Amino acid sequence: MRLTQSMCTIAECAPGGDGPAAARPRLVKIAVVGGSGVGKTALVVRFLTRRFIGDYERNAGNLYSRHIQVDGEMLAIQVQDTPGVQIHEHSLDCNEQLNRCIRWADALVIVFSITDYKSFELLSHLYHHVRQLHPGNMVPVVIVANKADLLHIKEVEPQQGLQLANMLGCTFYEVSVSENSNNVFNAFHLLCKEVNKQQITSTPERRRTSLIPRPKSPNMQDLKRRFKQALSAKVRTVTSV
Repeated sequence: MRLTQSMCTIAECAPGGDGPAAARPRLVKIAVVGGSGVGKTALVVRFLTRRFIGDYERNAGNLYSRHIQVDGEMLAIQVQDTPGVQIHEHSLDCNEQLNRCIRWADALVIVFSITDYKSFELLSHLYHHVRQLHPGNMVPVVIVANKADLLHIKEVEPQQGLQLANMLGCTFYEVSVSENSNNVFNAFHLLCKEVNKQQITSTPERRRTSLIPRPKSPNMQDLKRRFKQALSAKVRTVTSV
């Protein structure tokens, strides 16, 4: 069985239709990154469907969406799967597509496999790369050690992952995507709670504009002004630019 979903734009996936932004579920964007073959897609599908599917098309960077309830509040979750990362000449081989995914995300899951020591070596490089792309913004990061059921071929001890996560200030989960979904769900649930908490304490203006993609054209300010004017007409409020 193969599960694929073409990557779409944030605007296409955002819930809520044409209604006021305040009536829409809060949007939480999570990117899943890590080395090749560590089980990123399987992890995402486990979280979204509670199912394990062992056969996938080649990872092209798919975006998955669903609604979940966290602490009594309905959230719109978007999870960005990403192609595997490698180290090239002692530095990460990250293309612009991956960098855009990391910048887009409100939170990240960094995955490695206990059966692949090279994927473990990527962890600190990926973590520092994330911090470089989010300067001054402490986006929540969770480290997940996958394939915990394959003890007969493990190359990384669970304690190694935990120690590195503690050193980086991240929460650590050891999971077996093929056997159960409990810790998989816990990892994503924690990120959703952290992002939701950050969004609740942010200003109303920041929460409203986070529901649409940030304009990338040179006329960014003009686009922001037009959006605010359109939003004001819908909710019958006055917005000053």
